[in-house]
Amino acid sequence: MSSPEIASLSWGQMKVKGCSTTYKDCKVWPGGSRTWDWRETGTDHSPGVQPADLEEVVKKGVKTVVIGRGMSEALQVPASTVDYLKKNGIDVLVLQTEKAVAEYNALAARGVKVGGLFHSTC
Repeated sequence: MSSPEIASLSWGQMKVKGCSTTYKDCKVWPGGSRTWDWRETGTDHSPGVQPADLEEVVKKGVKTVVIGRGMSEALQVPASTVDYLKKNGIDVLVLQTEKAVAEYNALAARGVKVGGLFHSTC
């Protein structure tokens, strides 16, 4: 199963190829995507992305995770979150969201089992 392409990105809106939903923040993995609802794990810009935010994507068997920190990189990614991924044998890239989407799409196009968490505003 391949990772779906991010079809479009603009401030506050993301579209995933093959999905009719327009996301503000989203999670993607080989074979699927869904809204990334920060309230599920109590995530906020600071301290930022929690391991709990990533568990669902990790369980999909990804080899790489790309995290988009927002258009102005306001979303933090603590070292403990990066360590969680590395301890699970997963490569991690933390980038500004536009760069993160470009990197994610490039990896997906090469057939890498890549997942992502993307914040589309600040």
